[in-house]
Amino acid sequence: MQEIAFRIGNLPVHWYGIFVASGFMLGVWTAGVRARRDHIDPEKVIDSALWIFGGAFLGARILYVITFWDQEFAGKGFLHIFALRSGFVFYGGLIGAMVAGIGYTRWKKIPTWKLADALAPSVSLGHAFGRMGCLMTGCCYGSRCELPWAVSFPFGHPSHPATVHPVQVYEALLNLALFAALAWLYRRKRFDGQIIALYLLGYACVRAFVELFRGDYPERQMTGFMTPAHWASLVILVLGTGLYVWRRKSAAAPKAG
Repeated sequence: MQEIAFRIGNLPVHWYGIFVASGFMLGVWTAGVRARRDHIDPEKVIDSALWIFGGAFLGARILYVITFWDQEFAGKGFLHIFALRSGFVFYGGLIGAMVAGIGYTRWKKIPTWKLADALAPSVSLGHAFGRMGCLMTGCCYGSRCELPWAVSFPFGHPSHPATVHPVQVYEALLNLALFAALAWLYRRKRFDGQIIALYLLGYACVRAFVELFRGDYPERQMTGFMTPAHWASLVILVLGTGLYVWRRKSAAAPKAG
């Protein structure tokens, strides 16, 4: 755990920001390469990515503030909400990104599901980088673990002095595997919307598995072994299934005229 990578004068540059920015840029580049297959101008991918990133940023921060209000924000000044160092919830970002993305494609008259398919693998790639930022920051940490690959965080961290599961690494590796699978499937997709639907299904399973090893939730947010993200994963699984069935049926339906 090392939050600050370096300083520019008195300005600290955090590892979390470096990893998120790196994942975003690499994700946009790979999405642009895929978009050419569906005859989408890569410049439009870049433009849409900026809107989607903004929506994801707002959605992720809002859900984080709601989820951890009692622990981090209650009784503190309003400006503390904007003290950004980590403090994001991925599912909030996913919702925000989808709303912004659909709004942008409607506005610019870009095929929504073609663009979504091009972007979907890149979301997994960017998320893998983001989770490594979580590791360096010490957030989203795991439960107690005695296995050889367990990690420990320094004095002052909520898990200290225990060794814990490196859940950030688990999720980063699984997201990289999901990225590779979706990129492979993209070249073989049968209908528009297939890859984004498979992303929702795949990530819901990845997140539900990783959540089994999380250790940072307060007891009052747990329902047995179920974390809040487990419930969100169930919702995303249902939505992904519905989207897959709908888009497949739409592709198979005879075209009018």
